[in-house]
Amino acid sequence: MQIRSLALVAIAFVGLAACGSSDEALVVYSGRTENLIGPLIDQFSEETGITVEVRYDDSANLALLIDQEGSRSPADVFISQSPGAIGFLAGQDLLAPLDDEVLQMVSDVYRNANGLWVGMSGRVRAVVYNPDLIGESDLPDSIFDLTDVAYRGMVGVAPENGSFQDFVTAMRQINGDEVTADWLQGMADNDAQPYANNSAIVEAVGRGEIPLGLVNHYYNLRAIAEDPSTITKNYFFPNGDIGSLVITTAIGQLASSDREDAARRLISFMLSQSAQGFFSEETLEYPLISGVAPSPLLPDLGEIGAATYDFDSLGGGLEATKELISQSGLEGK
Repeated sequence: MQIRSLALVAIAFVGLAACGSSDEALVVYSGRTENLIGPLIDQFSEETGITVEVRYDDSANLALLIDQEGSRSPADVFISQSPGAIGFLAGQDLLAPLDDEVLQMVSDVYRNANGLWVGMSGRVRAVVYNPDLIGESDLPDSIFDLTDVAYRGMVGVAPENGSFQDFVTAMRQINGDEVTADWLQGMADNDAQPYANNSAIVEAVGRGEIPLGLVNHYYNLRAIAEDPSTITKNYFFPNGDIGSLVITTAIGQLASSDREDAARRLISFMLSQSAQGFFSEETLEYPLISGVAPSPLLPDLGEIGAATYDFDSLGGGLEATKELISQSGLEGK
C-alpha cells in the first residue's frame, strides 16, 4: 500500500473528521490510547471548564490525516505516541510555535529545536522476556544479534507501532538505509513474529508463546503491577545500543487552530506536576520536567545506559521508514 493512501485509510477509520465537532470544543487528535491519556484530558476539562473532543487512532495515521486535511483540519492539538509522527507535521509546516515558558519546562533533548512540539513523557525500548524460556545470559548484546539463527522464531515485533517505527528511523539515520533494510529483512527471514501492539507482545511472552519481544519498557511494568505473579522481565541492551532508545511522547498545537488559548492551556497542563506525576505513577513512564521524581519501579536511565537521539531527525523519515518496513515483509507475516 502506498504511504499516501494510508491517509485515506485513516479518514475511513477515524471517520469524517469535520463531522460532529462542536464549534466551542477543543479538538484533540490523540495517538495515545484513551486509557493512557484520557484521565488527564478529563481532569483538564474539570479544572478549566473547557470541553474537549478527542479522536483516537494510530499516531502515524492521524498525522497523515492532518496532512490530508491541511488548513481545514478541525484538530487544535495533536498528541503523538512518538516524536516521528509529530515531527512529520512539523516538517509540513502544520504546527504553531509554542511559548518559550512552556518549552523551557523540558530539556532541549526532548523538544523540537524550532519550538513546534514538546515532549510529555519518556520511555525506553526494551526486550521483554520469559525467564522460563530463555536465560538472561542467552539474551543478545545488541539489537543486531536478533537476526542470528539462535533467535529464529523467538522474537515478537510490532511493525505498525509508532515507537518501533521511530526506532527504525533512528537506525536509518545512524546506520544507514542499507544496514537497516538488511536488519529488517533479516528479522523477517529469521521468522520474527508480528503482533498488533506492545501489549499483545507482552501477553504472548507471558503465555510462553514466544520467549522475547521488542516493546516499550512500561508495558511489562504495568503487567507486573496489575498481576504481581507475572514472570516476564525487561532487559535493556547494554552500551547505549540503539535497541534501547529513549523515545518521548509529544504534543503540539496545529497552526490552523482558532482555539489558541485553550490549546496552549492543555499543552501547559500536560507539563504540570500533577500530569507528570500521573505519567510517572500511573503509566510508569519517565516524567520530563524537574521536580517530579520517576516511579521507584523505573530503572535509572543512566544506570541502564539508554541511548538518546536527535528526535527532530525522526519526523522527516516517517514515510520512508514505513515503506522500508513494508518492503521487508514483517507486517504481512
